[in-house]
Amino acid sequence: MVQAIARIIAFFCGLFILFFLFIPLFLSGQGMAHASSAFPLYRAIAPNVAFWEKVYGTYTSRKGILHDKNDLSIIYGTVDLVDWNTPGAARINKHLIRLARQHYKDILEDLADGEKPATREEKRIAALFAHRKVKGYKKARDNIRLQIGQKDRFIQGVIRSGAYLPSIKRIFRKKKLPAELAYLPHVESSFNPRAHSKVGAVGLWQFTRSTGRNYMMINDLVDERYDPYVSSQAAAELLKKNYSQLGTWPLALTAYNYGRAGMVRALKKQKTYVNIFNNHRTGLFKFASRNFYSEFLAAMRVARRLEKDPHIKKERPRSTFLVRLRGYTDFEELRRYFRISRERLAKLNPALKKPVLEGKKFIPKGYRLRLPDTRKNRLRVKKLARRLYHSHQIRDKVYIVRRGDTISSISRKTGISRRRLIQANHLNKHATIRIGQRLVLPGKGKRQSSRQGTIIILQDHAKRRP
Repeated sequence: MVQAIARIIAFFCGLFILFFLFIPLFLSGQGMAHASSAFPLYRAIAPNVAFWEKVYGTYTSRKGILHDKNDLSIIYGTVDLVDWNTPGAARINKHLIRLARQHYKDILEDLADGEKPATREEKRIAALFAHRKVKGYKKARDNIRLQIGQKDRFIQGVIRSGAYLPSIKRIFRKKKLPAELAYLPHVESSFNPRAHSKVGAVGLWQFTRSTGRNYMMINDLVDERYDPYVSSQAAAELLKKNYSQLGTWPLALTAYNYGRAGMVRALKKQKTYVNIFNNHRTGLFKFASRNFYSEFLAAMRVARRLEKDPHIKKERPRSTFLVRLRGYTDFEELRRYFRISRERLAKLNPALKKPVLEGKKFIPKGYRLRLPDTRKNRLRVKKLARRLYHSHQIRDKVYIVRRGDTISSISRKTGISRRRLIQANHLNKHATIRIGQRLVLPGKGKRQSSRQGTIIILQDHAKRRP
């Protein structure tokens, strides 16, 4: 009898302990399907993370996924697409997607009108809304979104990442940031340093020009957003500032997409990341921002699985070192001096723009030149001839706008393309000019002959040969 009473008391004590262990989780609304100190998987976003794992790890770009844009657990079906490299693929796929979307719209419309599901597919879709009100069908009809699968492109990103991940992780660790952040380019660019977006974001970390200028050199000759290592330093600085102001990595990462100021305002109003995810709705906080942290978690999980796949051979880090140029330098002369092909030197220095690569401008003074890390190159650096340096940049000629001139007419007179004139003079989209305006004619000046300067070898993040 005493033993039975003891067992009952032990049972209720266990329940009491469990109650107090878990009740804070429910009261806070921050329930987690899995907990990580830096990157928690909140229960509220678990369906979204699962969805993006399918996008990155299951469906290729030959599959279109039709789903509800607000509830990513609702997937209506997939549509088979033709290879995007096939001539006319965009037009064909657009037609296939339109037919599939209309098919599901019709089913939802019939269900909204009270018709009982008859076919197997209609019953499956009706089951997706089993715990929702019937009027939800009409709302869902207008919420169908298409997502193209990414598995094949993601695998290519994992292959490319092998060249950069070790260096990026070192950069983040040096700044005392979680190394997991190095996986963010899988979401942003699939580790393609030449990636472009529709809004003008470029490079591995997809910096816009306005944001990038706060951390990197961006001008008519150099755009460091394209340099994987310099842009990684910049991304680390930006993420560090986000974290210092917002306090958690889910918020800091969302701010990378949405903007720090917007997230600060959202946090003041909503108090937690989960509340922001569930309740925050503004003109700018849309599908991409709401899903950004979920995408990051999914990308990291899929990438780590693929990295263990023996069939996937990742690129190896390039063994390079940096040299700070203390004078203006001609790209072609440097290439010949170091006996490197034009293509290879340009690939190692992706921040250099066309006017420099084409010899119309010198490499700017102070630029950090990346070279293959070989014994011969290091010896050549030590013996770098002073004749390779110029004291001044190649000067542009100036054209004074006259009455009746247009950018097109000036282009014909000077032999410089309309596009280059607009870019060099930072003209608006209408290429508006005025009488008396001084227009730069890029790349038309003579080279300066005076030489000067010394060089400094910098410590590099890229892998060195033993």
